[in-house]
Amino acid sequence: MRPTFVKIVEVGPRDGLQNERQTISTETKVALIEHLARAGVKNIEATSFVSPKWVPQMADAVEVMQEVRARLPHVQFSALTPNLKGLERALACGTQEVAVFGAASESFCQKNINCSIDESLARFEPVVRQAKDNGIRVRGYVSCVMGCPYEGEISPHKVAEVATALFNMGCDEISLGDTIGTGNPLATEKLIDEVGKKVPLAQLAVHFHDTYGQALANILTAINMGISVVDAAVGGLGGCPYAKGASGNVATEDVVYMLNGMGIKTGIDLDALVETAWFISQQLGREPMSKVARALAANCEGSKQ
Repeated sequence: MRPTFVKIVEVGPRDGLQNERQTISTETKVALIEHLARAGVKNIEATSFVSPKWVPQMADAVEVMQEVRARLPHVQFSALTPNLKGLERALACGTQEVAVFGAASESFCQKNINCSIDESLARFEPVVRQAKDNGIRVRGYVSCVMGCPYEGEISPHKVAEVATALFNMGCDEISLGDTIGTGNPLATEKLIDEVGKKVPLAQLAVHFHDTYGQALANILTAINMGISVVDAAVGGLGGCPYAKGASGNVATEDVVYMLNGMGIKTGIDLDALVETAWFISQQLGREPMSKVARALAANCEGSKQ
């Protein structure tokens, strides 16, 4: 059941950078994506076509997408498109894949997009339909799959309901997000088991934050159950603004290191990925959150002495 190849979906340029307080230049974002592509990353969530009023960091979405698509034609780029206006902008840039972002928590949905779960799904229907009519792949995100900052624990059955609705709507892939990083391996097992009854495992992805240091263990559990798509952010970028102490997404290089050790292929060069983690972290004025990036850097320094 364990896959021999895992597709890594790099979410650092969008999910990782969108909540940074300092303004990040278009040049830096494009350079980050180019670094990732050179490391062998083939699936990159590049930006988000949302209103700059709500997410100022993504105000240059058109410029970023146009630049990277022109420079890196061999990479599959995706973008978040919460509504038809966002989708139209994404289509105009030649975006190959778009994503809609739902939640398994009513409270989180109200706080995040100011509507109920059912209302959010109704909003997504025309977006998904128009994307599919244009031959564009659609990803459906489900956030708060193992915990909510307002409601606490979330039932796997509720997650399955939302995931099923997105799947039936036409989403090609459903990404299950532990938004506040409170999940653990047993909760992951229950989640995949329940959602897998409604959505084929081949069309599920996992998206774990590492707030409590459980992300790798949760990913291992999911992979052992047959999941073959993992979201991650280079350097451990990102984090949920609603979760106190959230340390960000699981670091891509930590995931690749683990998979390499298991003999599972990703097509990604770990050394080049670590260099990328240090590149973007230095641009942000800090060290990577990734243990692998820090350990390999320390080993390199030690070998020079």
